[in-house]
Amino acid sequence: MLDISSRVRVHVETLLAAQNDMGVCDAIEQYAPVREPDAMNAPHPAKVAGIDSTVPAPAHTVAPAHPPTGPSSVHSPTAPGAVLQDRLAGWISDLTTLHDLTERLVRTASLCDALHEVLVAGAALVGARRGLLVLEPADGHGPDTTVGLGLHRADLGHIETVPRSAMPYGRLLDTPAGLPGGEREISHPDLLAEDGLDPHHREVASRLGYAASYALPLTTQAAGRLGAAVWLYDEPAEPVERQRHLVGLYTRYATEHVGRLLELERTRACMATISEELLPPRLPRVPGVQLAARHRTGPRGGGDWYDALPLPDAALGLAVGSVTGSGAGAIAAMGRMRASLRAYAVMEGEDPVAVLSDLELLLRLTEPARSATALFGYCEPALRKITLAGAGHSPPLVIGERRTEYVETSLSAPLGMLACWEAPSVEVTAAPGETVLLYTDGLLRRTGDPMDRAFARLHSVAACAPRTARADPDALADHVLRNVLPDGLDEADSDEDVVLLAARFE
Repeated sequence: MLDISSRVRVHVETLLAAQNDMGVCDAIEQYAPVREPDAMNAPHPAKVAGIDSTVPAPAHTVAPAHPPTGPSSVHSPTAPGAVLQDRLAGWISDLTTLHDLTERLVRTASLCDALHEVLVAGAALVGARRGLLVLEPADGHGPDTTVGLGLHRADLGHIETVPRSAMPYGRLLDTPAGLPGGEREISHPDLLAEDGLDPHHREVASRLGYAASYALPLTTQAAGRLGAAVWLYDEPAEPVERQRHLVGLYTRYATEHVGRLLELERTRACMATISEELLPPRLPRVPGVQLAARHRTGPRGGGDWYDALPLPDAALGLAVGSVTGSGAGAIAAMGRMRASLRAYAVMEGEDPVAVLSDLELLLRLTEPARSATALFGYCEPALRKITLAGAGHSPPLVIGERRTEYVETSLSAPLGMLACWEAPSVEVTAAPGETVLLYTDGLLRRTGDPMDRAFARLHSVAACAPRTARADPDALADHVLRNVLPDGLDEADSDEDVVLLAARFE
């Protein structure tokens, strides 16, 4: 048996058990009877976890011991084992490093976090301290962005002033098939001493304090070129062959992960755009009332919606609603619901119960597997009066100087849940300067609190609104969102859509 320390032997035995196709046992059988040191250049073991067996000895491991040159070296049985032991230790170290870095990468859920993680891991592998990653998909569909590591936004601005053709990322991104000659990397080991360097590039490098760079393209077979990463050294330097090999393996895997997140980001943006396009492009201007609306879409797209439409006799129809489900189907159903409600509101908007009854019948006949909540109000600005009917929806909130209270609407099932829906309407008369706030359940559910506590939080936030916010429905809507959903919850990805519609009476 080889003379291997117990610590290393445990790792070797684990590796042999997990990778029985590695060929190490065959190599040991070949090396064991050999007495000449040159015989250690025999065929290498097969690849392990995608790492080429020709990876040079790691820099942080002990260099292979050179066998003695005297006559006794012929009879030394431990020399071949020591060399094999060092090589196995190097492989194990590289496998562990790549495993740890890729584990950290796959835990990233957003495109921005993944790009930053690629920069951090690449810097650790090539021994750099700073860098930048330019995301610029070849199909031109975006998103295009630049992420820096150890570089402020002003530093990235200085770098972007350098002619694109003089920067490594520009040469990689603007050459369709990579570099001439088939190269897939750009190394500048000593920028300031390099002949032919662009003068402005030299000036920027001197100002920012980097003296060398190493760049790699980010390319996948499916999506093609996605971008390029550049790592910057404070002193003249370049990665050794082993470092280049490891960072090449890592970036190939990382680019596939980035490509998946890129497609997810594009899908989210597309769903958000479709959802916004199905909502009113602008709110109507009606004398006697001021309107404001806010809409936050979840990552998969949801079915929350709002509407405000002028009606005959200087009236105004106000509506909010939510369709069950998420994704493209829920968005399409939301569009059909809103369009249908607008038609019913124009025909019989003065009777909100009739409007929701017609909407319930349509939903039950056309989409029997789907349900929805809705709240419709017939608003008469001159009288500061709203006639409301709700179907399984949260009650509106009246916010004013003298009162902040929920409107007592009748308890009713959502649309599509009963064979025939009908519930009485209620009338609300607002004082001058009061605001009626309509909202969807997503505002309450995003808090993560039980519903009773979420209602209490919304009431408390509205009651504490400053005087300036009460005088402006836009400011009031922002105040409610910012305080009911603090710490960025109003903008963060969530399965719950959020809709606010505020109507302030003059």
